[in-house]
Amino acid sequence: MEEDKELEEIRQKKIEKLMRRFSGGQGSTDKPVELTDSNFDDFIKRHRLVVVDFWAPWCAPCRIMAPIVDELAKECSGKILFGKLNVDENPKKAEEYNVMSIPTFLVFKNGVLVDRFIGAMPK
Repeated sequence: MEEDKELEEIRQKKIEKLMRRFSGGQGSTDKPVELTDSNFDDFIKRHRLVVVDFWAPWCAPCRIMAPIVDELAKECSGKILFGKLNVDENPKKAEEYNVMSIPTFLVFKNGVLVDRFIGAMPK
């Protein structure tokens, strides 16, 4: 009985690993990844579908959106990766993508910007 349980756990881990490999390199993280000016490009290019939250700690609408982004990251784990970029600490990417208001959410598919949402919004 104990062996069966252990074998089932090993089998499940192998299946999850194979699914991650064939999901276009999405990986599976259930939390937003902290992004910086230096790791941003690699992150959006390495993953098939990415949503990046441009935010700042002093921004009230950003703080309202934070738990919603966390919840979406859990719900979409394995399908969509979420990233968070603090615009105060990483102004280059905010400038490059013309982020003038926060929160701003940029959606990337295969490293290409495909959509943009500005401001707090319901889930």
